[in-house]
Amino acid sequence: MDDFSHFNEQGRAKMVDVGEKPATRRTAAAKGSVLVNEHTFALIRSGGMKKGDVLTVAQIAGVMGAKRTPDLIPMCHPILIDGVDLTLTLDEERLAVDILAEVRCSGRTGVEMEALTAVSVAALTVYDMCKAVQKDMTITDVRLVEKTGGVHGEYRRQEP
Repeated sequence: MDDFSHFNEQGRAKMVDVGEKPATRRTAAAKGSVLVNEHTFALIRSGGMKKGDVLTVAQIAGVMGAKRTPDLIPMCHPILIDGVDLTLTLDEERLAVDILAEVRCSGRTGVEMEALTAVSVAALTVYDMCKAVQKDMTITDVRLVEKTGGVHGEYRRQEP
């Protein structure tokens, strides 16, 4: 159990104490996609979805998701986020809504979970806004692509 910092001596879950760690500049970027059919893609692109502008609403939802991460993930520390940027793009070849979240803070713990939550909430929002016209959408490839700061330093995912 020594390798797992989120467990105490009795094997019970705990929140890691980061109080002694120095505050450093931290960033994280995550990506994910929502795969849709041609009809749904056309409605998203044209702004014709009945619930409204899918990409704008999903972008705002992703920012809100990043800010609410410690409310959703039990051992996640509440942190002061300096900034959250979400970019949603349409890939016509793959019939996909691609989502990129970038999160920044100056703190004692990283923002990887905030970036991953932002992507996930944005993807769920795309699904929610489009489910009336398509039920078989696929949320896929949610992943951390980059992080900086902290004792573990930089990480960059090797993507094909």
